[in-house]
Amino acid sequence: MYILISATPSPYARKVRIALQEKGIPFTLQTEVPWDSTTQTPQYNPLEKLPVLIPVCSNSPDDAVYESHFILEWLEVKHPSPSLLPSSVDDKLFAKKVEVVCDGVCDALVLALFENQREPEKQSAPWEARQMRKVAGGLKALSTWVSNRKGQFLIGDSLTLADLAAGSVLGYLAVRWPDYDWQTTYPELKGYWQMLEKRESFANTVPSPQTMKDKIV
Repeated sequence: MYILISATPSPYARKVRIALQEKGIPFTLQTEVPWDSTTQTPQYNPLEKLPVLIPVCSNSPDDAVYESHFILEWLEVKHPSPSLLPSSVDDKLFAKKVEVVCDGVCDALVLALFENQREPEKQSAPWEARQMRKVAGGLKALSTWVSNRKGQFLIGDSLTLADLAAGSVLGYLAVRWPDYDWQTTYPELKGYWQMLEKRESFANTVPSPQTMKDKIV
């Protein structure tokens, strides 16, 4: 049994929530806004970021596991069955590559979101444009991989970490950036995302917005 500290719109936390469900691992969800001063996140993660996975039997904050990519690797080691990684080395490396790109898109979207929430006179249009170029490049790469796949999922007919990463970033776009029209540009990517959203573990973890009480400066 675990406690997962999560933010409701977080694509990083959603990957972990999906993985826990797919592996049949029981957990309790603790929702926080990591930006706010009231967050408990620093007690468990020195980087003050979510998600954080905490074993219920733990007596020390040092036992917490954090950063979504490491949590997913940790779960594969601690709970190897069913695996969310392909069997072949090349496919495993490709799954990790997809995750890197999807997390990079998420990083850029979060930075752009924060920039938009600053006071207008402090916002930097070139900075936001730089982040959105990363988003465009990442989505183009993801669309190509989806178009070239040889099965239902990104790697054959088995759900892997690549699909968790892809589905989570696309779901985040739908919630936090509803006016970003990637679905018209990449209809096949849209269809792939809609297919994932029908899966129980995805349907149970649909992201929702949060309000940050502390001011963005």
